[in-house]
Amino acid sequence: MPPRQRPPRRTPRSVVYRRRFAALAVLVAAIAAVWFIVASVKGGNDSTKTQPTVPVAAPKPFRIVFPEGFTRAQMAQRVAAVAKIAQKERGRKPKLNAATYLAATRRPRFIPGFGKHPLEGFLFPATYDFTGRTTSAQLAKRQLQAFQRNWSRLNLAYARSKNLTPYDVLIIASMVEEETAAPEERQLVAAVIYNRLHLGMRLGIDATLRYGLHIPPTESIHQSQLETPSPYNTSGTTGGHTGLPPTPIGNPGLASLQAAAHPAKANFLFFVRKPDKKHHFFTDSEAAFNAYKAAHGYP
Repeated sequence: MPPRQRPPRRTPRSVVYRRRFAALAVLVAAIAAVWFIVASVKGGNDSTKTQPTVPVAAPKPFRIVFPEGFTRAQMAQRVAAVAKIAQKERGRKPKLNAATYLAATRRPRFIPGFGKHPLEGFLFPATYDFTGRTTSAQLAKRQLQAFQRNWSRLNLAYARSKNLTPYDVLIIASMVEEETAAPEERQLVAAVIYNRLHLGMRLGIDATLRYGLHIPPTESIHQSQLETPSPYNTSGTTGGHTGLPPTPIGNPGLASLQAAAHPAKANFLFFVRKPDKKHHFFTDSEAAFNAYKAAHGYP
């Protein structure tokens, strides 16, 4: 009889599971490898891949300088001159120009601590940066903010004791700014103004008449102009006005504001420019004042 065949040997179930798990692991590894290769190739050729950016420097802003004592009209002229330079250098017309500056500063506004007034006197003179997008309204706003910052540094106790309002002090500061070239004389000029106001005398400030009648500083003041009735005429005997002019005659800087709030303790009532055209001769005597003028050929 032929030999009897044995039934095939069955593989243990645990071995089958191990083989299937190993095969699955190999398959997953293969798929991951293929995905990594494809992703690497695609990423290397992607034109939209973020590249390191080089920062682009913003255009350097322009600067506009408003000297102390400049009037609103002079500031507009300075705006026009600087805007012209900006256009020439950049090839584009900036938004800032004289016409829009005058328009932005024309109407009276409410100023905290002062009430509603024209902006002459409140447009603080300083150096301001601007770009091609800066508007005149933005520039004027910055000037008003600079004024408030500087004004807040003043102590008005002495001025209040003389029955002067904050606006009076601002007007006095504008006259001090126009009448002085030597910084050490600011408080002396302020003292003359305070003393004359106290005595009810006309101030005799030529700068107020020049402002009111638009007389250039290079021209002499004529007798007919001294007789012109105007609230800005603080000198003339016929058309002269007693007291302060109705508004500031320019935009004073901090030093003149401080002098107007804290005048020197002096009894001076008169002052006249010395031959050096920078300093003044001060006196409380009208006779000495007239003698000094005669000695130096002043009318």
